[in-house]
Parts: sequence; structure tokens; C-alpha cells
Amino acid sequence: MMRGMRAPVMITHVVPDADALGAMLATAIAWSSDTCHPKVSLPEGSLSQRLRFLFDWAKVTAATPDDFAAADGFVVLDTAKKGRCNLTRTLKRTDWSAGRPVVNIDHHTSNTRFGEVNWVVDDAGSTCELVYHLLRAAGRPVSPLTASLLYAGIQTDTIGFSLGTASASALATAADLVACGADVAELGERLCRSQSKSEFDLLRVIYANTKLRAEGQLAYSSASYEEIHGAGCTAADIDDQINVPRSLNGVRLAMLFTEGNQGKTRINFRSSGNVTVVDLAAEFNGGGHGQAAGSVLDCGLEEAIHKVVPRAVEHLKKFSS
Repeated sequence: MMRGMRAPVMITHVVPDADALGAMLATAIAWSSDTCHPKVSLPEGSLSQRLRFLFDWAKVTAATPDDFAAADGFVVLDTAKKGRCNLTRTLKRTDWSAGRPVVNIDHHTSNTRFGEVNWVVDDAGSTCELVYHLLRAAGRPVSPLTASLLYAGIQTDTIGFSLGTASASALATAADLVACGADVAELGERLCRSQSKSEFDLLRVIYANTKLRAEGQLAYSSASYEEIHGAGCTAADIDDQINVPRSLNGVRLAMLFTEGNQGKTRINFRSSGNVTVVDLAAEFNGGGHGQAAGSVLDCGLEEAIHKVVPRAVEHLKKFSS
């Protein structure tokens, strides 16, 4: 279906991480030609400080409302639900696809298959891995730039190839991307060793607010609206901080509560061993993967913590140590 599109818009989820950005930007670059002019949906304020360089590298055009109106199709990547697409508030209130084809490419277990074409591989380590195989199957070029964008997504979604999702396929794909010219050293510097002072200050907050429950098997941390913005960050900068409570020895379920926008609390869930969290996230209208999920509650930070932490403690009891 993508072959017939001439003015598609590529879209990913709100607060896009490196996998979402890499997949969207690489797909747009690979399909750009004299007869196809893709745009990408990146509303103002939706890029984190840490990942802005990926967009700067890609040099693709961000879609305007007029581009959405003129689009002959949409490619939605790394997004489990249509309602989680990264769109302006005005577009969210409309039927933005308006009967035009939607191609849905994703690896989330909770994907609702909202597209006319749905390619969902929920045991893939990242959407960037899927895009790599799509480009190869379609005979599209994988330039050093495209390889770098896709490698960034695979590397970060597997946390440096340290998760069980770092399968033989993921590792082989990463190796092929390096052979295609992915700039591993520069990506490592940008993704792992280039925190801004504001990001560093936010980490101080996350460390200071970390708490343990369930005899040390559950850890959670939080950051209020005032703490996030006081550090010089925004909602777009919340992502990898979940690894702080997750890193404690003995923790099997970790959560991060953040009120990046007043009155809305985002929850990141992570687990290890035989503990799953996608079902816990679903109780709060969220979704994701078996051991990595998220949700958003329409309430303040403290109310969200009081609602979710006791339920998470009970949830953990279902899994033997």
C-alpha cells in the first residue's frame, strides 16, 4: 500500500523515544523520491533535548495541518493505539485520517490493529528492526544516515542489547546496520554521554524520590510538575529515568510517576523475571509490552501514586519469586 502513496505523513506515538523517532525518520527518508514526498508529524514541544539530534540529522520536513489535509495516506510506527498518535491538539479532535489508508507498523503486544494494513510483530525487539527488514524487502536503500537512525532505536529499546528482546535477529540487524555505516561511536556519545545540566538535575530528583515497597521487590519514583520544570525539563524529556528505580538489586517491578503536564500523570512500568506489567498497565487504560508498559491518568501526581502503588503491590503477589 505504501508504494502507491505520493504525499504520506509518517506518525509515531506521543513523547517519541529513539525507536519511535528512528523508525519514523528512516521510513520517511527511504520513501523520499521525485514522486513521493513524505512528511513527519512532530508537533512543537514533542522532541526531547536528548533526541533532537536525530531529527536534525534526518533533515526531513515536519508536517503542517495543510500537509495532513493533502496527505494520501499515513504510516503510523511504534504506536499501539490510534489515540496515542503524536498530533497537535487540533488534529486530535478531528478524524485526521478521514478514510485515507493507515499503515500500522509496530511491536507492542497491546496494539489494537487500527490500520487498514497492520504489521505487528510483538516479539520483535524494536520497531526499527521491523523497518530495517521492510526496507530490505522493498529494495529501498539503507544509507549510513538511515542505518544510524535505525541502530539508535534498536540500541535503546534493548537498553544496550541487555534485555531478552536482544534476540539473534536484533543483533544480526544491528550488525548489518553497522556494516551499512551506522555511526556507533557518535550515537553512543549522543545517547549515553551527552546529558544536559537540566537532564542531570532531573535525575537528581528521580534518585531522591525513589522508594521501595513489597520487601524491596517493588520500587517507584516520581517527579512533580514543579520538579520537572524546575530542573529545566518538560514532559518530552521523560523516558529513560525509569531505569533509576529499575536498577536496584532485587527489584522485580519498577514504576515512574511523572506529571509533565499539570493534572496528567504518566506512569512507566518495567519488570523483570517472570513478572509482567502490560496487564497492570491495562487496568489503568494503558498498554505496551509484557515487561515494559505505560499509561496516563487524568489526575495529579499524588492521587496517581495512591491509586497505582497499592494495586502494583497486589499485582506482584501473583508471581512467585
